[in-house]
Amino acid sequence: MHSVTAHDYAWIRTSPLFRHMRESGYTLTLIRGRTPGEVLRAMEAEPRGTGEGSTGLIEANDAHRAEVDYDYWDESYVAGAFGVPGENGDWTLVFGFDGGLGIATPCVERLSKGGRVVAHSTNGGKPIHLFHWFEDGELRTTFENPSSRDGSTPDELIPLLREVGFPLTCEGEDDESAPDVDRKAAVLALAERLTGICLTESLLRDAPYELGLVPEQPEEPWTGVVIDITDAHGERLHREWTYEEIATATDRARSEAEAPVLITYEEPSAMDRSEHETDE
Repeated sequence: MHSVTAHDYAWIRTSPLFRHMRESGYTLTLIRGRTPGEVLRAMEAEPRGTGEGSTGLIEANDAHRAEVDYDYWDESYVAGAFGVPGENGDWTLVFGFDGGLGIATPCVERLSKGGRVVAHSTNGGKPIHLFHWFEDGELRTTFENPSSRDGSTPDELIPLLREVGFPLTCEGEDDESAPDVDRKAAVLALAERLTGICLTESLLRDAPYELGLVPEQPEEPWTGVVIDITDAHGERLHREWTYEEIATATDRARSEAEAPVLITYEEPSAMDRSEHETDE
């Protein structure tokens, strides 16, 4: 486990199940010290019985999507959970085709109290691949691009990120001289380093899932917007707008749009009129 790298997860590129995960959008969460029932209750999931393997989970989720008439805006989904041994005790693996939404942050913070939670996801469509590590109720490290990390200890995982194969410098910046890597495979290797759980296709495919219907989560109030983009040349654009700045700009734009339009007509001079009459 301690030497696992992205190369050990090369199987995901030929896995039918993982292809379905990437195309549909998924979240996979590993929670230490909690039973599957505890986790589903914390997620406020309505019990939906059990499912035999990933096929049973997919069928249950497809049946739910049919129940809501495949409403694109309905974000409820069926999650599957089962127990698995890992580092420092028993863990619960929660798997769901949720479009990469993930378990609500307040719920994850509670579940990680006195333990650890590691999660990774893909949103399907235009891929956004996220990673989260919570420890004892605190978000320690999260990232989409490993060179742009956030959390209370964003740099703590730099040595592990480098060891599993991410092309980073010792300072955690992009290392253009290092060979590129399958970043999803590297994330799975990182998750194994932090949990001791070796994720395999057979583990996900054959596990007996305890199922629960996870309701839509209420929208959290937002306080601002952050745009953080790094282009192909390594140039980074980072800009933050607060809610107040956006509201002020919106009100100004609305006032300008609703202002009356004043059309002025300039009376031609006497000389212009005389020249016009002469031309006629």
